[in-house]
Amino acid sequence: MTATYEALVDDLKALGVREVFGLMSDDTAVFATAIDSSGIRFYGARHENAAIAMAEGYAYATDGLGVAVIGRGPATANGLHAATYASRTGSRVLIIFGEASTPSGAPNGIGPDYKGFNATGVLSSAGLRTFVASSPRTARGALADAARAAMQGGAAALLLPVNVQLAAMEEGASAPPPALPADRPPAAPRPQAIEAAAALLRQSRKPLILAGLGAHRAGAKEEIVRLGDRIGALLATSARGKDMFRGHPANLGIVGSFSHSAARRMVDQADAVVVFGAGLNLLTMSFGHSLPKVPLIQVDTDAGHIGRWHPADVSVVGDAKLAAQALLEALPPGSNADRPFRSEETLGFLAGFDIARDFEPANTARTLDPRALGVALETLLPARRNLVYDAGNFLGIVPYLSVPDPGRFKLTSDFASIGLGFGTALGVARARPDETTVLVIGDGGFLMTMGELETVVREDLPLVIVLMNDCAYGAELHFLKMRDLPVAKSVFPDVDYAPIAEAFGFQALTIRTLDDLKKAAPLLAKPDGPVFLDCKLNAAVAAPFMSEFHEFETRKH
Repeated sequence: MTATYEALVDDLKALGVREVFGLMSDDTAVFATAIDSSGIRFYGARHENAAIAMAEGYAYATDGLGVAVIGRGPATANGLHAATYASRTGSRVLIIFGEASTPSGAPNGIGPDYKGFNATGVLSSAGLRTFVASSPRTARGALADAARAAMQGGAAALLLPVNVQLAAMEEGASAPPPALPADRPPAAPRPQAIEAAAALLRQSRKPLILAGLGAHRAGAKEEIVRLGDRIGALLATSARGKDMFRGHPANLGIVGSFSHSAARRMVDQADAVVVFGAGLNLLTMSFGHSLPKVPLIQVDTDAGHIGRWHPADVSVVGDAKLAAQALLEALPPGSNADRPFRSEETLGFLAGFDIARDFEPANTARTLDPRALGVALETLLPARRNLVYDAGNFLGIVPYLSVPDPGRFKLTSDFASIGLGFGTALGVARARPDETTVLVIGDGGFLMTMGELETVVREDLPLVIVLMNDCAYGAELHFLKMRDLPVAKSVFPDVDYAPIAEAFGFQALTIRTLDDLKKAAPLLAKPDGPVFLDCKLNAAVAAPFMSEFHEFETRKH
């Protein structure tokens, strides 16, 4: 007879799973070993949060199913941070947890169970759809249900009791799981909504098109560009849609808290805004100040997303690509004869703008302005790169580093936390081994996850780590400064992390000046093995969103 865990491994293979991420525990060790022995590669992390984040990063990079396997009790509690994060990203993540054996029916058991933990209650409360394999007969169906739920977007949890895993499964006890559901065909927008949007755009002299990650995933770039060219619009993106229109003469870059001065100046002049696949969250809206109070058309496949964070005057429910095509048909050439946003003056202004001159560098003898660091790294890193960011004040570097397309730009702040970037970057690196993956992380988040340096080397994952080391919890430092409060508890000693990374097998350098960074040019141009840069930053430089956040919090009270 086949053990249940063996049948579940076969089902994972049948679902097309080729890589699994995890951290084995005594209650999942047999299952994890069977996974690795089956031909599915098991990548082990050093912390459960990192293991789950690896699965999420892999799912993000492949648009497929990312699978993590961790233990029960304390392991489940350890991974709760990343599990909550994964459930909010929309990536397709299946997290398989160990679970206590199902009751035997005996009146007295051996106890206490030091790993006792109400995983179903906790995970469900955290927003995860949770399934339990309550018996060998139901285990394969539970796996299939959990996998289907994950493929719909967002994390799903499967709890595997130890005695169920090890029990023999009778032949034919349950049918093999069906294939994962096919993606739904894109939804066409209603003609009435398109006509309402077109009527508004016919009256616009200075339209702005704002695209997000949803527009990129819909493959809508070409249609949106054609629409913008036809109606004389400027083109911009949310942060998650970063660099979708890079190279276009009417490109403004990011709208919101990561905008440069030229974008802010031009956006203020818009008399209508069309939003494709962007949520208009607080950073895109600069806490309510990034867009002028003009008519706004919002296009999204989910009606619940439209107007969720910012009012929309015209709602277009449907696929971004199909909506852009429909608007092109409704707005034939010549619809907008007066096109001041495409005048020689406007395009000349944008062509002459240099983001490297948009700030006064605040380098010191022993530290770098993070913006100057970003400008320099832009030319030193391979052009075809994936950028994964942890969270913190150092995100002010975002506008200065480009990516080939939005699918290679990854923020990990969906749970408004630090410490998830490292694991996510490892998953992206595994999914795209032929490209350079760059992790940009602060020293606070790095200290939480430093043990994963060993994972990089052991699992032979290609990664460049740019440590944004301001010797502080940078966001909290500026948060306290803006309130004229003591900052001592937010400040760290100036530790040199390069020798530590070298001890794990990285090629590592300490960067205090731009001349130090130039010495790293050969290492960064074509990384051969893992690379670590400990970049010492001037902690006095605050990201623009810090003052926005401060103003917003002050306004609330």
